[in-house]
Amino acid sequence: MLQDQIQRGIEELGPWFYAFDFGHGLSTTPAIPPQVAEIHSTRLAMLESAVTAHFGTRTNGIECLDIGCHEGFYSLAIARRGMRVTGVDAREENLRRARFVTEAMGVDNVAYRQGRVETLARDEGRSYPLTLFLGVLYHVEDPMLCLRQVAAVTDDMCVIETQVVDEVEGFTEWGAREWTRPYQGIVALVDESGEFNAGNRETGVTPIAMCPSPKALLFMLRHAGFARAEILQPPPGAYEQHARGKRVVAVAYKS
Repeated sequence: MLQDQIQRGIEELGPWFYAFDFGHGLSTTPAIPPQVAEIHSTRLAMLESAVTAHFGTRTNGIECLDIGCHEGFYSLAIARRGMRVTGVDAREENLRRARFVTEAMGVDNVAYRQGRVETLARDEGRSYPLTLFLGVLYHVEDPMLCLRQVAAVTDDMCVIETQVVDEVEGFTEWGAREWTRPYQGIVALVDESGEFNAGNRETGVTPIAMCPSPKALLFMLRHAGFARAEILQPPPGAYEQHARGKRVVAVAYKS
């Protein structure tokens, strides 16, 4: 793609959510504050660390499914490691940006298609050694359904990044006053109507969002079909929400 074509695409497809550097002084500028954009670099650092720890140097040719790929930022990062990546997103406007970036950078081991996590297993009809589910879970209205779909298309490992809420623990009556059950972890109902109705493409596909606590996230991952799951420690200099435990990166394994 010629430089003037790249410049025209940057202008016509904006505003952008991620920073992409095309070289020759051509780049996109995220339409979010610089300090918030640090979410992306922390996610990327933790993703790459998890992939390296599990797959080592045997990444060439491995297939990856990036669920909720948005503009393709993480799809491209994984593709640079030699993996073949399929990016799926619910919004065609995101996919237009992702396809433009991929073409402009001359990357040929990434493909994109439109789809929703709620019907992922049926739509894919297959599974992948590596799946990514970054920045999506806390925007869906049925997180358990979505995690089951993600588990169904994961052969080996899934990396999940999500906002989380504070833990709530206690006991509740369960059928009768004298029968109680302990509960650990919580899933909070969050109203995204304002952003959704304004056409914000960083929301889910409905205005209802369900955000888990860390313990709830691990519980749901195990019951979704993963054999084990863990929450990773953020690296030094992590984005402030990751550093404070308000956002987490979890890795879930099928065996």
